[in-house]
Amino acid sequence: MTETAVFAGPSLRRLRKREGMTQAAMAAVLGISPSYLNLIERNQRPLSARVLVQVIERFDFDPRMLRRDEAIGGVDGLARRLADERFADLGIDRDEVNEFLAAAPQAAAAFARLYDRAGAATGTDGEDALIASRREIERWRNHFADLDHAAEALADEMRLSRGDFGAALTDRLREKHQLSIRILPFDVMPGAIRRLDLHARQLQLSEMLGHASRNFQIALQIAQLEQREAIERLVAGAQLADSGARQFFERHLTGYFAAALLMPYGRFLRACEQTGYDLVVLQRRFGASFEQVAHRLTTLQRVGQRGLPFFMARIDRAGQFSKRFSGASGATLLESEASCPLWIVHRAFERRGELCVQPIIVDGVDAGPKHWLTLAQTVAAAGAVGGEAGYVVVLGVEARLAGDLAAARGRSLAEADAQPIGLGCARCFRRDCRQRSLPPRGTHPSTDRLLRGITPFDFQRDDGAR
Repeated sequence: MTETAVFAGPSLRRLRKREGMTQAAMAAVLGISPSYLNLIERNQRPLSARVLVQVIERFDFDPRMLRRDEAIGGVDGLARRLADERFADLGIDRDEVNEFLAAAPQAAAAFARLYDRAGAATGTDGEDALIASRREIERWRNHFADLDHAAEALADEMRLSRGDFGAALTDRLREKHQLSIRILPFDVMPGAIRRLDLHARQLQLSEMLGHASRNFQIALQIAQLEQREAIERLVAGAQLADSGARQFFERHLTGYFAAALLMPYGRFLRACEQTGYDLVVLQRRFGASFEQVAHRLTTLQRVGQRGLPFFMARIDRAGQFSKRFSGASGATLLESEASCPLWIVHRAFERRGELCVQPIIVDGVDAGPKHWLTLAQTVAAAGAVGGEAGYVVVLGVEARLAGDLAAARGRSLAEADAQPIGLGCARCFRRDCRQRSLPPRGTHPSTDRLLRGITPFDFQRDDGAR
């Protein structure tokens, strides 16, 4: 039987130094040679299961210490930080990220901590809070197992497998919390979509909400009433210093439970696999909106029951990200300050309600996947009059994993047929792009009096290269 092995040299070296032992002394206790211990500490040999057992028994070692890199999101979390434009000239690839994390996990954690604080310090107070909250969500890879299990149990108790989700949710509020649902005209609550009136024992909802949004708002209220302690424990465990960050994180967890109640993990994942992740079918089957389904697809990371690793973002007409969830996808393109105009998310605004599909190759990405299948569709802002397209929600999954998706049928997933896009003009060095609006950072505009090219202008690198 083959032994399970892990590379954990830095952890073992820290343990040895904490115990004040030489390599020879520790090797003798573990029953291995000093030279072999030296190789383990340098990550040139794995820490086998047999040796790990010896370490645990002889030194009262907590094996969870081997996974401390999860606090920064593992390789994917570190790669996302190193994809920052400030490091673009270094050409750091995923192999180097792996080596950094394996050889010096504490140094990697220190870098991640400094990066996160520096990122927060460059924004406004509101931006600080959003950044801190988002980092915490990334640390969990947007999967909160306890909330998922609690939501599944409640969905079974409420028999939410039946078709009329709204009736079951309404019954829960009335029978357990003595709250009724009241739909109010737009002019009565023009600046709100939902209000809890404890005096009247009513959850008041705007008439502007669609069916799926009404269900979600009721599920949110149930989450606030029945999962407060569980959510507060998660917020407290995050140790977020800023009150705004705590509020944003709490709001995310409340929405997470509401979505998990409407789309219980096991049934939702089975439906995904049976339908080839057909987004229309999933919306109909679970009474959910496109955006709600898109959110849910980023959370399917239960051990032993993993779904495809999707990323999800919400983008406005100016190309700004108002939501972005990488999940377990390893996507670094969401770290950009702006989106590429060649990405189909921008054309989707003119094709309201239509699912727009585009395979892409992301230029300038050294860490993480580059070849994706992306799916974009317009969504209305909450309570919007007329249902105008306020945003585009985009989903993405690695093209190599997308062959069985309903949206991929009849489409080529070959890299040669994918649309090249960049990380926004400031981080893109493609010279043949007619959509370029400014030169990349670290370059100078270059003009030729005798020749006018097809692009708005050429550029020259600081090192003189063209």
